[in-house]
Amino acid sequence: MRKNIVAGNWKMNKDLPETIALAEELKKQENTGTAEVIVAPTYVSLYAAYERFRESGITVAAQNMHQATSGAYTGEISAGMLKSVGVETVILGHSERRAYFAEGDELLAKKVDTALENEMRVIFCFGEELEERKGEKHFDVVESQLKNALFHLPADAWKHIVLAYEPVWAIGTGETASPEQAQDMHAFIRKTVATKYNETVADDVAILYGGSVKPNNAKEIFSKPDVDGGLIGGASLNAEDFFAIVNAF
Repeated sequence: MRKNIVAGNWKMNKDLPETIALAEELKKQENTGTAEVIVAPTYVSLYAAYERFRESGITVAAQNMHQATSGAYTGEISAGMLKSVGVETVILGHSERRAYFAEGDELLAKKVDTALENEMRVIFCFGEELEERKGEKHFDVVESQLKNALFHLPADAWKHIVLAYEPVWAIGTGETASPEQAQDMHAFIRKTVATKYNETVADDVAILYGGSVKPNNAKEIFSKPDVDGGLIGGASLNAEDFFAIVNAF
């Protein structure tokens, strides 16, 4: 049975002292709902965050990783390095990685494979651009991203996959897909997975919504039957706001 998840992607925010301060604030918050809580600080703060959250029930994730095990890849971080500091969950395919660093489906498929080979959980991000939504191509785009990056996996690998649908036009813009738009897409995603695999795989995979989720809209979005949580950006940098979203379940 799938679980509710609220994950905070801190992006390129919070230096080490700020990370420690936010971690202490987050630990003071009470999780009154049903959601697993995940936070993804920057690389340089991962171990400090892991140490502070170790006994708290909050999971620490990485924002990215390289597809190779090791080698001459200056500035990159491997799955083994992440696991060595206690991190076993990684976000892959975020729209900013796709847009700014030209990460495409073929590369992301390799990253997913490497993460799974290293027994990591993957939060896999995907979603359409504004022009694709306006052109009513959003379902085709999402289906293509899923097929090209994930549909080579065997069914049992999906136990380690969390999907995160993020309409690119709603990230950092203040725009948000309506709860109905989110539900329509999440239902389509689940149906697409079921068609490729089976109903059990589709029913068990958690599908998060990412795109300007805030305390004042989280409850309505999360109330939809195929929305299992959120991938939160800006609001995750404030402990009270983030837990208001966590507790929307």
